[in-house]
Parts: sequence; C-alpha cells; structure tokens
Amino acid sequence: MPGVRVEKLCTDPELYIIRVDDDQIKYFEAAWYIPEGITYNSYILKLDNAVVLFDTTKAEYTDIFLEALRGIVDPKEITHIIVHHTEPDHSGALPKILEENGYRAQVIGTAFARNLLQGFYGEKVVENFKVVKDGEELKIGGKTFRFITVPWLHWPDTMITYVVEDKLIFSCDAGGGYSIPETIDDSDEEVVRRYLPYVAKYIVTVIGHYHKYIVQNINKLKNLGIVEEARMILPGHGLAWCKNPKRIFEYYESVGAGVPEKDKVLVIYDSMYGFVERRIEIVLDELKKLGKKPVVYRFTDKEAPAVSDILGEIPSAEALVIGASTYEAEIHPRIRYTLYEIVDKANYEKPVLIVGAFGWGGVAGRKIETIITRSKFDHVATVESKGYPSREDEEKLREAVRKLVEWIG
Repeated sequence: MPGVRVEKLCTDPELYIIRVDDDQIKYFEAAWYIPEGITYNSYILKLDNAVVLFDTTKAEYTDIFLEALRGIVDPKEITHIIVHHTEPDHSGALPKILEENGYRAQVIGTAFARNLLQGFYGEKVVENFKVVKDGEELKIGGKTFRFITVPWLHWPDTMITYVVEDKLIFSCDAGGGYSIPETIDDSDEEVVRRYLPYVAKYIVTVIGHYHKYIVQNINKLKNLGIVEEARMILPGHGLAWCKNPKRIFEYYESVGAGVPEKDKVLVIYDSMYGFVERRIEIVLDELKKLGKKPVVYRFTDKEAPAVSDILGEIPSAEALVIGASTYEAEIHPRIRYTLYEIVDKANYEKPVLIVGAFGWGGVAGRKIETIITRSKFDHVATVESKGYPSREDEEKLREAVRKLVEWIG
C-alpha cells in the first residue's frame, strides 16, 4: 500500500518533507520497469508571514498527501507554491491543493511551466502565476529565493530553487532516484550504497536522452558556487541529501559523463537454443582471464531482464559486448529493442564487441554494426558464424576479446 512519511528536516528554518511512497507503480512513465517503486517528495518551509510549498505529488495520491499536509499546516495558510517541474508526478495534486487553499497562493515557475500547467489543468491553476527568469531572486518571508533554470533535466520547464540564507537547494528531478529508501536522508551509508544503483537507473531512463545537459547544468550550478556551499540538496524523488549534499550532484555528473568503473564490462545477449550462449561463455572466459569483471544480462527461454536495469549499468561500464541471434532476417527482437534504447538513452563513447550466431543466413551482426556506427559507441569487432562455434570460431572470439581489452587500455 502507498504510504506517506512526514519528517522535520530542520528547525532553523522550519522545514518539512512530505514523502509519498509509491509501491504500486510498476512502469515509470509507462515504460521503465521499477518493481523497487519510487517516492514523490514535496517540501514545506514555514517562514515569517509565509508558508512555501515546493512541488506536490501524483494526482492519485492527492488525498493522502493533503492529509499529511494538514498535519503540518492548514492549506489556506500556504502563501507560495513553487513548481520546479510540471510533470504530473510532481504537479498532479496542484489543482486540488489550490482549491483547498482558496487560490490564495502565488504559484511560481518558469514561463514554460506556466504554459504546461495551463495545458494540463486549465486556466484557473495559473491565474495567480508568477513567471521567474533564470537567476531571478524574490524575497519571501524574509528569505532570498533564487531561481535557476536547468532545462532538459529533464523537461524544458525545469528549474531549481536556492534559498540563499539557509543554503538549501530544492532540485526536483535533478538528484532523484528510483526505490523507496528506508531512511529519509543520506545519514546511513549502507542505505546510500544500496540506493545509488537506483539513481543510475533513474538518470539513464529518465534523463538519459539529454545526458549531456546533466554535466552542463551541474557545471552551471558549480560556477554559481552553490553546490559546494549547499547545506541540503532536496530532490523530488528518493533520498534527501542532508549529511553530504554535494555527493548526489557528483554522482549525477559521473553518470552523465559515463565515467567507468575499472574492469567492468557489460555483456548483453539473447540465446534461443544455446548457440549464442556458447559463444558468450567463451567471451566471458577470456574476459576473466584478462582480469575483467563482466556483468551479464541474458534473454533466454527462461529469463528476460528489464531493459531499464540494463540501461542503468551502461554509464559505469568500460565496454560492452552485444550477443545476438539472427531472427527472421533481423536482430533478435529483444536485443533490437534493447539496442535502440541504449543508443537513445545511454549513448556514450564506449567500445563495443558484437557476437552473433545464425542458422542459414547471418544478418544480425551487420545490422548491429550499422546501429553502433551511427552512435557514439566505438565498434571494435564483429564475430558472427553459423550454428555451434568451431575451434576456429573460438579463436576468433578470444582474439576479438583481446582486441576489446586493448581498446579499453
């Protein structure tokens, strides 16, 4: 069952998190398989003569969100609602909250956000909307609120809020991750260790198409000096970063840049009747002999991993091995779909070895080559042959693995 957690993050200023834990969702954005679930984080800041709500929650959880909100403040007392990003997992409850508020609150966001909210929820929601520009500052409740646009993290409307005096960064999707962590913040290192792979998965599936903007926008924030001095970084999903706030942006930057883990090689393959699998066994044996640590995802008649999990592994891989059967004069459909998502969401300059097997005509290898050569990935070699691999095929595979490892350097 979905739950709500409310915690006071600090007393000076008086800051609360309202976290809706969505354990019912299975496919984020109706695309990405996330059995681990996700949280939707909203924040309340109580100031002198002002109550500021930062983002809301998904529409289907409006009632439990409002119940939690009323435990902190009467909705009619909210003076400002800051909309960092209009995607409905953060804005879905906004119409009802404004209704409960009597439309007293000023809604703040970018011009793009105003247009999107109007389209999603109608004119009433934006009647009292304040458009802010990049770098603009407003005085609210005796505090300075600076609004910084970070477009394409992950929609064009996205901004963050920096509360200058208290060094608080409200970052919405930037800094978020999948899963429902046991703790609210990053104070438990073991929780953080388990959580970070879900952050990588989130980054690639949600923001991956625009991953170059991750590095650009974080550099922008660094140059403003706010990342280093931040007291807290408060995302719209997952952990709040209170102990070591800059760590989450450093991690985002690493994933955005595709910084590899030493010796990690990602191996993805299908095998209908064991012919590709035998080839991959040879590849794995050679990789291990050369000191590499393969991470393997296989599509067989007994298993089909989530493509979202595969995508989350790519930024930290030194290299990829793609194994595929020729299927109806095409790439096996599971691998074909996975490849298209890799090129769209996780397009990095990493070396790729292609391994293929066929019955009466080899097509998959050449078609994968075409996809790879049109991407940022580097094609190292293709080893494709008929049926069960011969001793000659085995030597070609081992030689190709050695070439891949030399390419890594």
